[in-house]
Amino acid sequence: MTSPAETTTTPATELKPKTKLTGKVVKTTLAGVLVDLGMEIPGIIHISQLSETAVKRVEDVVQVGQTVDVWVRKVKADRVELTMIEPVGMDWRELKPELILKGKVVRLETYGAFVEIGAERPGLVHISEMAHGYVKTPGDVIKEGDEIDVMVLDVDRKKKQIRLSMKAVLPKPEEKEEPEQAPTPRSDRAKRPAKKSKPRVENFDMGMEPPSEPEPTVFELAWQAALDRQKAEKAARAKKGGKSADNAQDEILKRTLKNRLPTS
Repeated sequence: MTSPAETTTTPATELKPKTKLTGKVVKTTLAGVLVDLGMEIPGIIHISQLSETAVKRVEDVVQVGQTVDVWVRKVKADRVELTMIEPVGMDWRELKPELILKGKVVRLETYGAFVEIGAERPGLVHISEMAHGYVKTPGDVIKEGDEIDVMVLDVDRKKKQIRLSMKAVLPKPEEKEEPEQAPTPRSDRAKRPAKKSKPRVENFDMGMEPPSEPEPTVFELAWQAALDRQKAEKAARAKKGGKSADNAQDEILKRTLKNRLPTS
């Protein structure tokens, strides 16, 4: 932003860049203009600083004796370099991330809004930087001509781009605690109760006695008796040492097996 006009009593050494002054044109040359600032040293305006557009002749812009508004560019030992082009409020070196500025919305686009902040060119507030929540279109939040507060996010001097944010200067919304929800079943199958396996019912569970061993058949009884007799006779022969008895007993066993009764 421009500073208020300085009085002629201000020493030249105290002048700062962008200071606004009023002077009187005392001389014109091919290269520029000599201006009386009412100080101990004169002011000089180069032809390139007479207008934002190209100037071919100094006299096309100013005349000797004309009073002009000028701004300080540099202060040197023998002169004050001036400009008739109003300087921007912020130059590229002054623009830093996290710097908070006031600006004016000058144009809306589908992707965001351009905001004049007093720099060389407007900065862009992307639609994602307009609010903490979802924004469908920039026009839902702001309109052209609105004055807003913005924060500088990034500055690309080579591309002449300034990225700004509106939501960075807005208070964050309070987070609401959501009630705990029961876990969602993975499938309908999970909802069905698991099938319970039927317990194995034994006979004794119903008050019945466990089954007894099957009764031996007539043949099995005869076979067992024959074996018992054979063992007894062998034991007796072992004591007596006779072999003929063994053969006789073997014949008895064979006859018993041959003539065995039918099984039940």
